[in-house]
Amino acid sequence: MNELSLFDSLFNNTMDSVFNNYRTVSVPKVDVKETENAYSLDMELPGRTENDVNIELDHNTLTISSKKEETTEKSEGTEKNNNSGKWLIRERRTSEFSRSFRLPEDVDNENVKATFKNGILNVMMPRKALATPKRIAIECA
Repeated sequence: MNELSLFDSLFNNTMDSVFNNYRTVSVPKVDVKETENAYSLDMELPGRTENDVNIELDHNTLTISSKKEETTEKSEGTEKNNNSGKWLIRERRTSEFSRSFRLPEDVDNENVKATFKNGILNVMMPRKALATPKRIAIECA
């Protein structure tokens, strides 16, 4: 094994773990449940509110997205007044995600509802009856 392959292996393993950890943290987990009358989707969104979340339904694709910016300000011996002090440390963290779900054809798109409580987004998607195949009679001409 030469030094280049050792470095390449070390670099790839390190970067893979960094990116995998990033994906795990940035994409919220969902639970989807099917009942006789509806589908239910629960998404954990700790630290977010209903104002931080956007839900769109386009044809049969449900997209849930969010973007949130948090600012942490630290100053030693300086007032937090922007006019009289200078920033010693000012850190921002932006987190965002977007997840899309292809919905089954029996979802009643007109009656999809979402609620948000205690950091859990719940999307209720009632089912509608699908059209059954229609037999067409053949007429003699």
